[in-house]
Amino acid sequence: MVHAIRIHAYGGPEELKWEAVEIGEPGDGQIRIRHTAVGLNYIDTYHRTGLYPVGDLPATIGMEGAGEVIAIGPNVPGLKVGDRVAYANPMGSYAEERLIPADRVVKVPDSIDDQTAAAMMLQGMTARYLLRMTFPVDANTTLLFHAAAGGVGLIACQWAKYLGATIIGTVGSQDKAELAKAHGCTHVINYRIENFVDRVKEITEGRGCDVVYDGVGKDTFPASLDCLRPRGLWVSFGNASGPVTGFDIGLLGQKGSLFATRPSLFAYTSTREDLEACANDLFDVVTAGHVKINVNQTYPLSAAADAHRDLEARKTTGSTVLVP
Repeated sequence: MVHAIRIHAYGGPEELKWEAVEIGEPGDGQIRIRHTAVGLNYIDTYHRTGLYPVGDLPATIGMEGAGEVIAIGPNVPGLKVGDRVAYANPMGSYAEERLIPADRVVKVPDSIDDQTAAAMMLQGMTARYLLRMTFPVDANTTLLFHAAAGGVGLIACQWAKYLGATIIGTVGSQDKAELAKAHGCTHVINYRIENFVDRVKEITEGRGCDVVYDGVGKDTFPASLDCLRPRGLWVSFGNASGPVTGFDIGLLGQKGSLFATRPSLFAYTSTREDLEACANDLFDVVTAGHVKINVNQTYPLSAAADAHRDLEARKTTGSTVLVP
């Protein structure tokens, strides 16, 4: 028996229960992993609350982890016991050990330690698809990134700087403003004391941004649309403040023939080929030093409830790792 964090009902952090569970042996196409580090992501809170239902309960949540292969089922090419691997899907990482489809993990380079790997897969691959696929960012791009001092934000801003973009980041405190600036933001807006629409217009001399990356949701909509140039793209990839509701597609026409998309990492990494391309691109920029992964908080896996409370209270910066 090993231990895992499970939910028996949707609700607050108190629903996260540390329990003994049985894992079993890997089946066809599966491997068994012993986790050495587990990533914490905002989507975990959506699964805990039921905003994104997880199916049958009880369930082990968590999307991201790193560790060692300890058993291999039939029909698993390219992996062996002892390999270091990491992943960002499927759910079930809040556990000391787990079974997982082998085609959903990637080998971790020797240059990247386990905590860094666990902290970077979901957030880093999210940054990669946002900047390289959803909107191809280059030196001619002016972008707005909400929550620039968060886990995805710090990675994306460093990566966008490497690509030569002009980056405007929003944050909620002076400390976070300094952090975002140190990680690539050209301009930082503290939305608690500044109107971010007015500041974007000022910074861009009225032109607006080419793309807005919005992982905040309710609190930044529809104002994010007012930060875009005509035919600009609004990328809604998260709901940290709550989901956007009552979306009126007519707003896109009224505000300049805008484009809007609601992407997900899972759609951008659904094939093995896409997953490997995304992960390898991420490993390359981290290994080369263009992007540094900031593991700014660690918690015991058994204390996942405390980590959720701090994450939802916006007390965390960068990436957070849960240690089994």
